[in-house]
Amino acid sequence: MELIRATLGAVSIPVHVLVRPRGGDFVYSNEEFELLCRQTREVKAAGAAGVVIGVLHEDGSVDVERTREVAKLAAPLRVTFHRAFDETKNQKEALEDVILTGADLVLTSGGEADVLTGAERIAALQQQAEGRIRIMAGGGLTVENAAEVARRTRIADFHGSLIRKEYRSQIWMPGERHSESAERAPMGPVHLEDVQEMVSLLRGIADEIG
Repeated sequence: MELIRATLGAVSIPVHVLVRPRGGDFVYSNEEFELLCRQTREVKAAGAAGVVIGVLHEDGSVDVERTREVAKLAAPLRVTFHRAFDETKNQKEALEDVILTGADLVLTSGGEADVLTGAERIAALQQQAEGRIRIMAGGGLTVENAAEVARRTRIADFHGSLIRKEYRSQIWMPGERHSESAERAPMGPVHLEDVQEMVSLLRGIADEIG
């Protein structure tokens, strides 16, 4: 929360906060769900513009009741259902369930490893949504593939980290085993010029496709 408050105080753009009580899957115990709700209240009180959440059942379907409960706690903040959506078995049914939760957006790669591979599915979800919810493409979005993804999906919302993979040598304690690949652990700096290029590119495509 300290980092979230510092971020909100440092920038003028809307900030949407991922609220996730732990790593791993998206099937939460009662205690974990209570933590999810408490963190949502804290993020809302801190002044965030939105929350990014997602809760599933053990069978991989959307937990409509619990997700709706968190969405109501977050109101009037914008609510995005994150890529837990890509863990569902039937995205057509899952989209209808997410709409029932009251979420404003759903973030997806179309169930594929990246948005370019999943572009056809994302486009189909956009057609299915019929304006009832916004579809956001995310997962493997790069400056190189953004234009094609935008043209093929005809959506207006995108998510990307724009991380440049660079490497450094790790420090190893005596006696530890390591491989050459492990010595070069990926780091993820984000460069301003990449963000500016992506924003300019996507705005241009938006004007192009209307």
